[in-house]
Amino acid sequence: MNDVAIRVEGLSKQYKIGPAVRHDRLKDLLASSLNGLFRRSGRSTLDARPFALDSQLSTLNSPPPDTIWALKDVSFEVKQGEVLGIIGPNGAGKSTLLKILSRITDPTCGRAEIYGRVGSLLEVGTGFDRELTGRENVYLNGTILGMKKAEIDRKFDEIVDFSGVEKFIDTPVKRYSSGMYVRLAFAVAAHLEPEILIVDEVLAVGDAAFQKKCLAKMEGVAKGGRTVLFVSHNMSAILRLCPEAILLDGGEVVSHARSAELVERYLDSGNQSGAERVWIPEELPSTCGPFRPIAARVCNGSGRTTNVVPSSQPFLIEVEYQITEAVRDLRVLIKLYTIQRELLFMSSDRDDIARHERYSVREPGHYISRCHIPGNFLNTGSFVVAVSVTVPNVFRLFLDPSAIQLTVDETGAVGTQWGERRSGYFRPALQWDIDRL
Repeated sequence: MNDVAIRVEGLSKQYKIGPAVRHDRLKDLLASSLNGLFRRSGRSTLDARPFALDSQLSTLNSPPPDTIWALKDVSFEVKQGEVLGIIGPNGAGKSTLLKILSRITDPTCGRAEIYGRVGSLLEVGTGFDRELTGRENVYLNGTILGMKKAEIDRKFDEIVDFSGVEKFIDTPVKRYSSGMYVRLAFAVAAHLEPEILIVDEVLAVGDAAFQKKCLAKMEGVAKGGRTVLFVSHNMSAILRLCPEAILLDGGEVVSHARSAELVERYLDSGNQSGAERVWIPEELPSTCGPFRPIAARVCNGSGRTTNVVPSSQPFLIEVEYQITEAVRDLRVLIKLYTIQRELLFMSSDRDDIARHERYSVREPGHYISRCHIPGNFLNTGSFVVAVSVTVPNVFRLFLDPSAIQLTVDETGAVGTQWGERRSGYFRPALQWDIDRL
């Protein structure tokens, strides 16, 4: 019992759909915004109002039409010194959970017990005054987050050095670029020393070099024996920092397991948006002739449709179609573009000499042409796949310039041990030799 840092039991949060509640007084607004960002040492308990507990629980599965459940019956424990990742798609309830545990909002029903002083890195920059200088904001924001003046004095040079804005520290932050602003705000929050740290997607701030510093700082916190709850869409960061993770979806805990297992499951499930294109026969152009496109899709190594694939793993791009009468020299090809429409490569299902001869005449039938993309080939990023069907040097039967989209995630990618973003569109695993002469 004594080694538990966070215990969550049946935690649920219901929101009413409609106009936001107005704060009638300034002190109400400040209390709502700042309450619980930093807690004193000891045990704190978050409970729903007792009179609402039974009635709210009874409506978990059948909420009124003007309400939604952002969290539904969430339960888990975190031991002292553990680093627990929280992953899931947008709208899964991740940020709502962290805001409840940080006492920014109250649960509708359920219970959470927190043993220790809590620091939160949620909305970076909350509490900054744009009219004040960087120096003044360091002291203002540090105080809001629970740091004493002596503590800020001791850490001031370290905070400024980490932010990289030392030349402008006595300039009003309204003249900062957005990158400078968030770097300074993160630097203040990152130098808290709580027993429990609650972090929401802080690695998204700043440029690539600063994100590398953020990751290194978080890694130091994780190795320092503090309890950490870490929400991120960066699966490599989850794997690097968190031995275990929780997968949330639709406000519910889908699974609590080892990070490697859970990340693979999450990426396998994928976000299907854009991963498959089904063509409606009535909308096909008259130029298709005997070619009848059915669908195009991205499939992972297990054969499941997904638009999120790890950089280190192979995947397939499939084009499914029918041929209604024999066609000589028909060729199905794909073109892979960046999201900015820069062409990376094109490939055809008849590039191979043996296949070229076998399918010189495409007989009537139902076909799937599959392009195998190897692992350790593409760099991380978003890509667009165009599908084209031609009789080379004669005419084009079909073209969809933006048939499907896919995202390459850096999980397991070459060079991720350095914690830096690689430039370029390709990320090959090339063979190297090291000889000592």
